Amino acid sequence: MRLPPVLSSTDAPVPGAIFEVMWRRTLLVGFLLAAPAVAQEPADQGNRRRERERLVDQYIAAAGIQDRATLKALRTVPRHEFVPAAEQARAYEDIPLPIGHGQTISQPAVVATMTELIRPRPGLRVLEVGTGSGYQAAVLAETGARVWTIEIFEALADQARTRLARLGYDRVTVRHGDGYAGWPEEAPFDAIVVTAAADSIPPALIEQLAPNGRLVMPIGAPDAYQALVLVQKDPRGRLSVREMLPVRFVPFLRGIR
Repeated sequence: MRLPPVLSSTDAPVPGAIFEVMWRRTLLVGFLLAAPAVAQEPADQGNRRRERERLVDQYIAAAGIQDRATLKALRTVPRHEFVPAAEQARAYEDIPLPIGHGQTISQPAVVATMTELIRPRPGLRVLEVGTGSGYQAAVLAETGARVWTIEIFEALADQARTRLARLGYDRVTVRHGDGYAGWPEEAPFDAIVVTAAADSIPPALIEQLAPNGRLVMPIGAPDAYQALVLVQKDPRGRLSVREMLPVRFVPFLRGIR
């Protein structure tokens, strides 16, 4: 069986390591008939829409992602709006891209995997640590989740806040701050998504995870492959931790910038 490459959230070259997707599934991809209004769509937007469809069909669904809300969100959110102008031509490749300040927008397959793992649904309360350009937050919001997201770089936080508002993602609230402390005023959260790698899970995030909640985060050294882990908290507050697959993420930074 042919295995897909390691998922990466960094712009560093990734050697030819492989992983077994733990949920290989068969997905029937339906084809929707275009409504008449689609014929009036500006050419550029129509091309972008087709690029998103190709990205999902060839890479995301083919890798085993089958959650309908996740797939729909990846087909809908305009990733080219979340990358610098110089990178827009590559926005619908399944690769991470630089967004400045040593940070990246994650590979779409990473975004899809982390989104599916938290079992997205309307009304889900999600904390994201590491806003970046705002793309992961937009995908979560597109599934119907209510998102609170924290970014350590003030410039990125400001840009993401403006971008998300312009695109109509009013279910996302952006804060400039240190994600290590979480967002206690809005806790507990049904799900927590951390988009940077650390040696361990910050205790505040465990505390702010609601009973029956799910936390997804890369764990490991920043200069090597990390393990994407899924943490589940049962109704009595007990934790179970499962390693899902190897990934590459930027390091979890402390303080504010």
